Amino acid sequence: MFKRILVIEDDSDIAHLIQVHLKEVGCDVTVEPEGDKGLALALSGGFDLIILDLTLPGIDGLDVCKRLREQPDYMPLLMLTARSSEVDRVLGLEIGADDYLTKPFSLRELVARVKALFRRVEAFKGGDLKERAKVISAGGLTIETDKRKVTVDGREVDLTAREFDLLVQFASNPGRVYTRSQLLDLVWGYGHDGYEHTVNSHINRLRRKVEEDPARPRYVLTVWGVGYKFFDPHSEEGLQGPV
Repeated sequence: MFKRILVIEDDSDIAHLIQVHLKEVGCDVTVEPEGDKGLALALSGGFDLIILDLTLPGIDGLDVCKRLREQPDYMPLLMLTARSSEVDRVLGLEIGADDYLTKPFSLRELVARVKALFRRVEAFKGGDLKERAKVISAGGLTIETDKRKVTVDGREVDLTAREFDLLVQFASNPGRVYTRSQLLDLVWGYGHDGYEHTVNSHINRLRRKVEEDPARPRYVLTVWGVGYKFFDPHSEEGLQGPV
């Protein structure tokens, strides 16, 4: 498994241990202790994964994460935090981190999380070409999965990587009802117990971008007491009347 990984971590002991253990599984690891320099390296490209500490000199990990998620190219991001407050972890997930570990953590678990993130990326890249290159159309909404491009009534919509994945999950299965826990498993990679409100936040932002009236959605519908679903063109909901 040869992958290039950038570790943005100011604790030299932790960074060294991460570097040693990831090298043992065939990864090329670059370490940068400062947030601004780490961001510049990440933006320069060439990395398959970013491991990002939350507390950094210069700009902090949340700002680095936010800047990376503003870029068009998706890059897996694992966030590390020593903070005990769940607010910081939730912010990281909502901004776009794919996963997180709270210090102190098991290095074996970190390696397992890294491998899981790579498997997820490879599953997307290695899927059937026809499936990967499909175009999903629903009313005025069009999703080009290979280009990760979304348009609504001819207007291109700028989605984050997580928002795009969430929309594709819905649109690929019209009418299917998902609980928040199921969406965490399917879109975030595995369950983050207690973080179902992260799904709510992403759906609210997604609606603001793709719905003409987010308060009366046409595409992403609420199933009260259960979760969410994408409108089924064969039903009376969604485009035939807001829910």
